[in-house]
Amino acid sequence: MITNLSLSIGFRYIRSKRNNSYISFVSLISFVAMSLGVMVLVVVLSVMNGFEHEIKKRILNVLPHISVTNSSGIINWGPVGEKLLKFDHIEGYAPFVEGYGLLSSSSLSQGVLLQGISPPDEVNASSINDHMIAGEINDLEPGQYGMLIGSMLAGSLGVTVGDKVVLSLPELNVTPVGVFPRYKRFYIRGIYQVGAQVDGGMAFIHYVDAQKLYRLGKSVTGIKLKVEDPFHVMSLIPFIKKSINPSFRIKTWTTEMSSLFKAIKMEKKIVGMLLSVIIAIAAFNIIASLVLMVSSKRRDIAVLRTLGAKESTIAGIFMIQGCIIGILGVIVGATLGCILAVYIGDIVSWIEQQTGVHIFDPAVYFISQIPSKLMWADVLLVCCMSLILSILATVYPALRASQVSPAEALRYDR
Repeated sequence: MITNLSLSIGFRYIRSKRNNSYISFVSLISFVAMSLGVMVLVVVLSVMNGFEHEIKKRILNVLPHISVTNSSGIINWGPVGEKLLKFDHIEGYAPFVEGYGLLSSSSLSQGVLLQGISPPDEVNASSINDHMIAGEINDLEPGQYGMLIGSMLAGSLGVTVGDKVVLSLPELNVTPVGVFPRYKRFYIRGIYQVGAQVDGGMAFIHYVDAQKLYRLGKSVTGIKLKVEDPFHVMSLIPFIKKSINPSFRIKTWTTEMSSLFKAIKMEKKIVGMLLSVIIAIAAFNIIASLVLMVSSKRRDIAVLRTLGAKESTIAGIFMIQGCIIGILGVIVGATLGCILAVYIGDIVSWIEQQTGVHIFDPAVYFISQIPSKLMWADVLLVCCMSLILSILATVYPALRASQVSPAEALRYDR
């Protein structure tokens, strides 16, 4: 369909000054809409990728990359951990005891996920010690019943380092006097802040104290592993399974937070579909501009047909024009989108400094600057989708142009 004649005339129509300014205006709007749609999609998808990456990174400061558990507990956790440490890409291990409880201060209560840890080993298995804003992880000592809590949890309970809290367990003590709930008084030894939701619902105590609370004896709930690249933990699972007891269960941070990340991916898809409307509007504008162009060029089409031009050649002329508008719009939009996606954080920070208005208030949100992560797969997807819509938009006007009758067009031409 596309011939040298089609290319030559199509480019000539693009470069020539049109008598009808309205057609030129509609073509300009098509180009601007295509550029704007591609740019906005690239920027928004990059920002959502940045949010997802930031959430994962912060959650990984607390959650174990890989955890090996057993329903009946693990007693010889040391030898098991040392055996797993011999694998490549595993950097550290630590035991943990996990359970739930209700944490109460003088007048407030909050449900928490309680995790018993071994401070010397925990330093090698997580980054929680790097995010302490008060106290240290080594302040947890067995028998002292100290506790580390997140900054959000400390704010909810209205406590700080040195204050007392009461932990109520979902168990009952049966005595000759009656049935009473189990509870234990703890002292706040430190406060951590990783900037994620775990700051408001997770507390740490010494694993020896946790063993007494949950009546585990000398066993622990499981072993947490820290890996070199937490975003590729699934590749290690087959090797770990071959080295441990078949009754052990292996969990990764991706399975633990699967519902959250599925929600993020779904939100990304929906936002992308909604913003694609801008590109669809640009495609309709291309159709409108080409239909108007066909109407204004009926005489030219008739002359070309009488000189022997085929219907496919005529159709190719107008497909070339529409494709040029779409391609230029995609190139400009993708270029601007990539540049804006890389510097969006700095641009927003500069606007905040100039206006004094904070888009993300640090007191309310976990972040104070817009994160952005440009992924070339997203850019390629947006560009390909835009180009396909641009090509499809040229089909109807091109077919309409190819069906123009030379006799009818020249009969009424003056």
